[in-house]
Amino acid sequence: MRGSCSRPACALTLAAALCLVLSSATALAGGEVSVETARRDDGLEVICRAALDAPAGLIWQTLTDYGHLSDFIPGMRSSKVVSHHGAVTVVEQTGEARFLFFAHPIEVTVASTERPPYLIEARLLKGNLKRMDGAYRIAPRVGGGAQLSWAGIVEAESMPPLFGELLMRSIIEDQFRGMVREIERRSELARAPETKR
Repeated sequence: MRGSCSRPACALTLAAALCLVLSSATALAGGEVSVETARRDDGLEVICRAALDAPAGLIWQTLTDYGHLSDFIPGMRSSKVVSHHGAVTVVEQTGEARFLFFAHPIEVTVASTERPPYLIEARLLKGNLKRMDGAYRIAPRVGGGAQLSWAGIVEAESMPPLFGELLMRSIIEDQFRGMVREIERRSELARAPETKR
């Protein structure tokens, strides 16, 4: 039958695609963002980095704009601040992780601990992920701008290990890229009045 494949053949094709994506994790994507992955116990460590031509203060404001994250983060449907106590903000988020023709709903409550001006730690409180611990770091660069990084360990629940890893890598990379695009957009808007002078 045309357009169909046997289960073993489809499984081999999917496995080949998964291996290709995971093995290319250290390659630069888009010339600006790099993504690295590695197994850590039962979880997947993901490290994303980007060099940005934006001030650290603007980057910090974008990272902590919790109530509007769903406006610019791919796959995120809602982001709502539940409570705020000192340096800790509790945020409920819903969305969907997608890879190829697979989709997995994401519903999490995260505690975000702000350590200004360069560190924001995130920890899973509850939700349908098994584990999620990570942090954003802002490192000023010589000559201006900053390097933004996200490093953390995630573990999907009720999924085959390889597929869960790939899905988690995909959503973290997409979200990081969305954050980078929004920072660049806000930075350009902030510079616009200067160019008119």
